Amino acid sequence: MLKKLLSSVLITSTIFTVSSFANNDNKIMDFNKETVSEIRKLKLYKNPAWASKIEFANKKFTYFSSPKSMFEFYFTPFKWKPYSAKTVDDLENMYVTDFKTHKIIDAKKAYYVYGSRKISPAGDDLPSFKTLEDAQNYRDNENGKRIFRFSEVSNGLIKLLNGRM
Repeated sequence: MLKKLLSSVLITSTIFTVSSFANNDNKIMDFNKETVSEIRKLKLYKNPAWASKIEFANKKFTYFSSPKSMFEFYFTPFKWKPYSAKTVDDLENMYVTDFKTHKIIDAKKAYYVYGSRKISPAGDDLPSFKTLEDAQNYRDNENGKRIFRFSEVSNGLIKLLNGRM
């Protein structure tokens, strides 16, 4: 009897924990069919594997059609007046979608693959991954050239991806 009770408690707590994480992901990326990305004005629901989001210290937020677009905003937040962000210090949280699992991950902890065959709705891009192993596998299988951490992505790289160099 005690074994059954403990098993039930364990199963219930596991299900609750898993559903809590799923619900948190849904709250983070709670876009719908009408949500349009900043910068390129694309409907996010059409390509959710590329979706990203920035939350601001003033509690505003915006979505992007890809990590590249998010970085474009990150390097020039002062250009986007509706969010009242002057510097990166005004950006509170940044999220990207793991390209393999489609789970929401912290953009600053992600790995980004440069130079792969696959392109986002925004063109050449930086697919994001939670683990280095997943990024390496993607790079190797999709003709990627290099893996970057968040701090290694430069404004020059984003300009190159946008064809502005």
